[in-house]
Amino acid sequence: MNIKLKIIVSIIILLSSVSLCRAQETPIGYTAEGWPVSICIYYGDTIPSIQMPNIYVFKPLNFKSKKEWVEYYRLIYNVKKVLPIAKEINRAVIETYEYMQTLSNEKEKKDHMKRVEKGLKQQYTARMKKLSFTQGKLLIKLVDRENNQTSYQLVKAFMGPLKAGFYQAFAALFGASLRKQYDPEGDDKLTERIVLMVESGQL
Repeated sequence: MNIKLKIIVSIIILLSSVSLCRAQETPIGYTAEGWPVSICIYYGDTIPSIQMPNIYVFKPLNFKSKKEWVEYYRLIYNVKKVLPIAKEINRAVIETYEYMQTLSNEKEKKDHMKRVEKGLKQQYTARMKKLSFTQGKLLIKLVDRENNQTSYQLVKAFMGPLKAGFYQAFAALFGASLRKQYDPEGDDKLTERIVLMVESGQL
């Protein structure tokens, strides 16, 4: 068996053992130093089981000018600043939706949404004021990415079409739109690359 074939076979065996371990994973093992670690039992042997994060490999970027290089690193900075906010909004949407399902009538739902709106304003107004115009527009798109719904659709679903129209008109005054959709295969391809690398800890 040549060396390349041996390597391929070894990788296949390793991957199969990892998948088997993942199915049986139980976080009750401890290292010799007393640290808890996920383990699995594989053919009677106890093996530490560690789930590795995704690693993304992209074609190297070729910048035609220093301006393009600066814009790319500015985009990285902006993504790192607003992506956590988009993820927080996603969690808030999920929690709000799940809680709304437990309410029995429209009055309770409207009262709860008023409290949610007030809480969101208190929590995010100061942070939003610190965002630049570019970061604000990026946040609108990343909210769509995280929620699979535009900001306009979210406001409309939870607060009604009247408020959605008001916030959309307000955003339009500044040249923005709550209806902006995230396009990972088109206009937002570079942003998607950065987001994936940030999420995996590569950036």
